[in-house]
Amino acid sequence: MAVARAVAGQPSILLADEPTGNLDSKNGEAVMNLLEALHDEGSTICMVAHDPRYAQHAEREIHLFDGKVVDGPVEKS
Repeated sequence: MAVARAVAGQPSILLADEPTGNLDSKNGEAVMNLLEALHDEGSTICMVAHDPRYAQHAEREIHLFDGKVVDGPVEKS
């Protein structure tokens, strides 16, 4: 429901904090397709995602580790 409210006004900028966080994979992909369609129509999407499957939808990725921007994903040790 929150996603529907956020996209209803065709925003020029959309901040999405884990928009797929509580969804199964099918519905997560549906949300990503919706965000991609908004982007194709001219919206800027700034999304936080911990799941690399959804991060791959982005044109640009910025990775953070311990609050700092790093060059790429940090491997778990």
